[in-house]
Amino acid sequence: MSDNCRESGLLLDPKFNADGLITAVATDKTSGELLMLAHMNREALDRTIASGEAWFWSRSRSALWKKGETSGHVLRVVELRIDCDQDALWMIVEPQGPACHTGETSCFYRRVTATGLERV
Repeated sequence: MSDNCRESGLLLDPKFNADGLITAVATDKTSGELLMLAHMNREALDRTIASGEAWFWSRSRSALWKKGETSGHVLRVVELRIDCDQDALWMIVEPQGPACHTGETSCFYRRVTATGLERV
């Protein structure tokens, strides 16, 4: 498929990186808060689309995982968008609990400062 069709057409044609992954960010439908960033392979993307719940590829474990599979804190996908060149995904979600494995609402709960990190 030509880049022009990928960038302006209506055919889903994700551009996975050399490792077969695409970056995905999730934001809360209600608050707009950025909740998490993760990666998907083709199977995770397909499962997300089919189930309406977020699936990812764990680079550290080399395994497919469903967000909230053990905690119950699933991310229900309300809308899934892809950027102009189809190499990044944006999931607008209804979180069923904290998005971060640490128990924080968002994985982005610390601010970088000149002297280190601070909680936000």
